[in-house]
Amino acid sequence: MSLTAVAEAVGGRLADVIDPGVQVTEPAVFDSREAGPGSLFVALAGEHADGHAFAESAHNKGAVVALVNRPVGVPAIVVDDVLHAFGTLAHTLLTGPLAATRVIAITGSAGKTSTKDFVSQVLPGSVVATPQSFNNEIGLPLTVTMADTTTDHLVLEMGARHIGDIRDLTLVAPPDISIVTNVGTAHIGEFGCRDNIAEAKGEIVEALAPGGLAVLNADDDYVQPMRERAGGSVVTFGLGEDADVRATDLSTDAHGRTSFTLVTPEGSAPVQLQFVGGVQVHNSLAAAAVGRGAGLTPEEIAARLSRAVPRSRWRMETVTRADGVTIVNDAYNANPTSVRHALEALASMSGGAEQRSVAVLGRMNELGDDARAAHEEIGRHAAAQGLAMIVLVGGDEAGWMRDGVRDAGGRATWVPDQEAALGLLHPALRPGDVVLVKASRAVQLQRLVEELLKPAPPAGRLTGGSR
Repeated sequence: MSLTAVAEAVGGRLADVIDPGVQVTEPAVFDSREAGPGSLFVALAGEHADGHAFAESAHNKGAVVALVNRPVGVPAIVVDDVLHAFGTLAHTLLTGPLAATRVIAITGSAGKTSTKDFVSQVLPGSVVATPQSFNNEIGLPLTVTMADTTTDHLVLEMGARHIGDIRDLTLVAPPDISIVTNVGTAHIGEFGCRDNIAEAKGEIVEALAPGGLAVLNADDDYVQPMRERAGGSVVTFGLGEDADVRATDLSTDAHGRTSFTLVTPEGSAPVQLQFVGGVQVHNSLAAAAVGRGAGLTPEEIAARLSRAVPRSRWRMETVTRADGVTIVNDAYNANPTSVRHALEALASMSGGAEQRSVAVLGRMNELGDDARAAHEEIGRHAAAQGLAMIVLVGGDEAGWMRDGVRDAGGRATWVPDQEAALGLLHPALRPGDVVLVKASRAVQLQRLVEELLKPAPPAGRLTGGSR
């Protein structure tokens, strides 16, 4: 699009522009370090930095224009509200040059990103998908600008912290297919209760046009009723016989990867997942339902699911050190549902004296008044998995998890910080051990993973004290 066309689309005015016919040819960026020739720089004002201060830097790297709320001395389009204008631009792209691109929207309390990875690898043709977890009012329009007229499918995560958030995102990117993975307790501190979370997640189904498709988890009591909110057709997925797309004959290998028989109305086929964790069965079934909607046969879907690999970092990312210790990095985010699933996956990956399981857990954020009870419950669930060692990192939340472990008759070690955790783990781990590291993103436990992946000092003896 020319600078003139972009300005018209967002209702802005050109400032410091010499040639309004210059074309924006590359995706938008909101980090000036990622700007390049042909890109559009979105100058967002954040809590700690104002993007307007970096417009010149983006221009020097090749960005042809900046989207701003005041002139900045380089070619710019001035609008009243930068973020609103950016969403308007994305909507203009989807209703104009990208009108033929099918939009697949995914939401849920857990599993959005893994489902996105499955869907993007099951669908035929050219697919653009949300990078990392860019699932809000910034990341969604950014993803839209990554597509072009050759893109057949645009796979978008949609997150929410309040009722109405997903509705706003669907106004930017109206979905052709909507997926709801589950309704758990993530962000319950913001929503107040699961009924409100279900109300918010269901907005993605209400946004479907009459010819759209809702893909719903048949095993989730909060998701099933959303079929009444769908304007189009509905396909369900799950393990029960009432699901349209389901899995039978489940088994798990020593690496925590599940195989199953994919069952659809058109037939069945065997699947061997490359993703770790039993929860990935549901995520893959959601993708299978989408593939079925795209006209793929059960055999084609099963083959694509079996080839699919994790594409998003720090989500059950599994690396085995040279000494045989396996580190499972699931430190991107955490909520009660995802932590339970991760602990169950850990238990399935280890067993016996030669392959011990170690869980390293930090706090879960945004749980509000339920925070203590939720952390205590996670402690009890961890104790029930028969793990060799449980290490809890941080402040009060770690202490609450420790209390839960004790309530269930288990033992845990509570350490104040990552340095103490590293000092405990390095001499304790030995070949064959499997270590899960998981916490909310703000805890930054991926830093502990980075240290654990470095050459370790001589192995010591695994012990599990408690504080």
